[in-house]
Amino acid sequence: MKTGYFAIRDELAARLQEAAPGYIQILTGPRQVGKTTLLLEIADAWGERALYLAADSPEAALPDWWPQRWQDALRMAKTQPSLLILDEVHGLPEWSSLLKSAYDEIKRYRLPLQIVISGSSSLQLTDGTRETMAGRFERLHLRHWTARDLMRAFALTEDEAVAMIIRYGAFPGGVRLLSQPVRWKTYLREAIVDPSIGTDILMLHPVRRPALLRQVLAICLGHPAEIVSLQKIAGSLTDAGNLATIAEYLMLLESAFLTIGLQKYSASEIRRRATPPKLVTCSNALLAMSSSAEPPTPVHDPQRWGRWLENACIATAYNQGHQLNYWREERHEVDFVVDGPDLRYAIEIKSGDFTARDLIGLLTFCERHRDFSPLVIGEDAYRDGAVRAGVAFLRWQDFLLDGLPT
Repeated sequence: MKTGYFAIRDELAARLQEAAPGYIQILTGPRQVGKTTLLLEIADAWGERALYLAADSPEAALPDWWPQRWQDALRMAKTQPSLLILDEVHGLPEWSSLLKSAYDEIKRYRLPLQIVISGSSSLQLTDGTRETMAGRFERLHLRHWTARDLMRAFALTEDEAVAMIIRYGAFPGGVRLLSQPVRWKTYLREAIVDPSIGTDILMLHPVRRPALLRQVLAICLGHPAEIVSLQKIAGSLTDAGNLATIAEYLMLLESAFLTIGLQKYSASEIRRRATPPKLVTCSNALLAMSSSAEPPTPVHDPQRWGRWLENACIATAYNQGHQLNYWREERHEVDFVVDGPDLRYAIEIKSGDFTARDLIGLLTFCERHRDFSPLVIGEDAYRDGAVRAGVAFLRWQDFLLDGLPT
């Protein structure tokens, strides 16, 4: 599967070269990962044949804005193959109905017009496409940048790129601010977290208690890669909320690409939903933003480094589009499980030395579920523990660079 900024850009460019009218291309992803930059690059490549529109601009709320812009696109397509780009589409009222009509019109008259839309709210775009646009679109996910993206864009070495993923995340707009920690944290809060909550969640979904939503986010950021029951989350809140509300807020935070709550692996869907979630932050940048301490290193804060390494590895697998769970029974645990049609792994992440005895949970899971392959991600100096247990080993640096072996 294609992941990363440059891979998604090239895939979208290739799709737009296919015979028009093709499917509407929907580009989704977190804020500040370069969706607008990517779309402007595409528009620039098309030159005068492209019409770029920002649907979250003030004028887009005017009743005649869309009809006029749509007529502009139609006039352009009547003389040459053309491209219409609608950025942050959820800013346009009734966008899914309008685009359904637009798509049906260009199909009816066989106009050579390609359409690309983007948005930062997974929940809003999913609801809109499910309700009215079935069979009319394809989706591309531009998630958080990969270590390879950082290397290509900022001329980093492999070691520099993977260390950045763990300690500072990979928001490209913040890289130049890393030497100014206060300014960098302000950028993350004002350009990513606040709009993700205020615009992508609160303006598009009824939330009765916004302060409680922010508290749930704070708890997630304070417990990276930890299994935390909803009861414990409720007990940590200054403003009490029931468990159903907390579960709903966890879902909303995932829809805004901020955090995810992994469910326990089970063959029973009901049992999965009844288990406590494993809290994972989609980018370690948010961990650094929320912490008063310096980002950890293996030498100066090995325990916190281990937790941040685990969070970064799980987030990397999630951002690559894998279906993830965790597993735990009594004393046995597996950090995360990749459950896909082509890849099925049970994975332990080790930041320090370990023995075969420390892999009992991994081996127990794979003994019970023989279609999963065991894998240890860790430090190269400590691979002997995996070798003695007969388990495949992958350096964490290689995993953050290139993902899972296929």
